[in-house]
Amino acid sequence: MRYRCLGQSGFSVSMLSFGAWQIGDSAFWGASAAEDAQGAVDEALDAGINLFDTAEMYGNGESERLLGQCLGKRRPQVHVASKVLPENCAPPRMRTSLENSLRRLKTDWIDLYQVHWPPRDVPFGDVCGELLRFQEEGKIRAIGLSNFGPEDLNEWHAAGGAVSNQVGYNAVFRAVEYDVIPASRAHKLGVLAYMPLMQGLLAGRYARVEDIPMMRRRSRHFAATRQGTRHEEGGQEQLLMATLAELNEFAEAVGLSPAVLCVAWLCAQPGVSSVILGARTPSQLRSNLAAADLDIGPAAVAQLDEITFPLKHALGTNCDMWETASKSRIH
Repeated sequence: MRYRCLGQSGFSVSMLSFGAWQIGDSAFWGASAAEDAQGAVDEALDAGINLFDTAEMYGNGESERLLGQCLGKRRPQVHVASKVLPENCAPPRMRTSLENSLRRLKTDWIDLYQVHWPPRDVPFGDVCGELLRFQEEGKIRAIGLSNFGPEDLNEWHAAGGAVSNQVGYNAVFRAVEYDVIPASRAHKLGVLAYMPLMQGLLAGRYARVEDIPMMRRRSRHFAATRQGTRHEEGGQEQLLMATLAELNEFAEAVGLSPAVLCVAWLCAQPGVSSVILGARTPSQLRSNLAAADLDIGPAAVAQLDEITFPLKHALGTNCDMWETASKSRIH
């Protein structure tokens, strides 16, 4: 396992981190046994993963509860990251959210406490001030952001600081490359990449759009007529499926699984500190761990860039995967 510094936090974090959404939200990901969650966490720990990411909204707190239970006595060995919802960012509510997260995680501190989305009804200065109080009290070690765009990053840093920005980033959604990652790097933030496999689309599982579960076809890749979408766009379904087919062909040619190839590509991107891999079972995690130590080289990186560029161009600079540009939550 390779390790990188997370912004200016002083944390050395594993190149791959463990995304705990999957182990605690059966409504989205499907039911799984408690022993599968324990096995997945144990597999991550044994592989050298030392950053575990969760949020109060994942399964209405169930992800935090399960993660705390699975880490058990090994909790001091790792960095635990969680997130507060924007509607809970007003100072009195945020303290309640933090205390609830600490209780569910069975810990006295959270290493990286992140603002899940930019709050629009609370001044950033108020949010940052409360987070700094948590830090002074020893309840959190570092402040992180999630889904913050260039404008929001500038406004946030006028009020206070942070060490990281967690963004949706993968081979078929590269909008953050235009402005968000350059802005994050300018503010010396480590980038945490979530949805590296686009909720399974980059794992080579689906040959047709109709094969993709409904809850995973809500992004702007898919037509607004699809059930569950909230954007107003025509989507890029034909281009998406053509891109996936070409990626699968390239992966086969170089002797890698599409998932490992795409995660290794993401690990090679400038500014990325860690790639958040979700897994519900040990085997799911194990199948992708090879990407942590794999250097696919500049030629393969360039080839993937070329294959995925038409889709990057078609989806444009809007970094909100689920909303039309005029309603984007990422500014």
